[in-house]
Amino acid sequence: MGRHEQREQVFRLLFQVEFHRPEEMPRQMRLFLEDNEEIPSQKDADYIEERCGRIREKIPEIDRLIDDNTVGWETARMGKAELAVLRLAVFEMRFDDDIPAGVAIDEAVEIAKKYGQENSGGFVNAILAKIVKLD
Repeated sequence: MGRHEQREQVFRLLFQVEFHRPEEMPRQMRLFLEDNEEIPSQKDADYIEERCGRIREKIPEIDRLIDDNTVGWETARMGKAELAVLRLAVFEMRFDDDIPAGVAIDEAVEIAKKYGQENSGGFVNAILAKIVKLD
């Protein structure tokens, strides 16, 4: 499984955060990973689970950063797909030195186009472009 596929699985798991209480997420993660035929190995499942867990720990900080860089679009008003992809990309940009910001943005835009609404790619790109300029 390549990084793009892993990233997409992390996004799909992060998407569920908005629909479950925090104490339910370990069980939801386990169910997602066990029943997912797209995840070919335990190594991939472990990576996806660990990555999602690290992002979930940083959600308050990530959401503040997103909120500080949007006008009229605080995280509470955003579409769930857009919010999940923004959280993933901001985590990669801020907390993962192995992923260049440009790669994180490009991947986020592609995921937003696939899973979000019609203008999601541009919306995600605009927010991430503002955040990357802070560096």
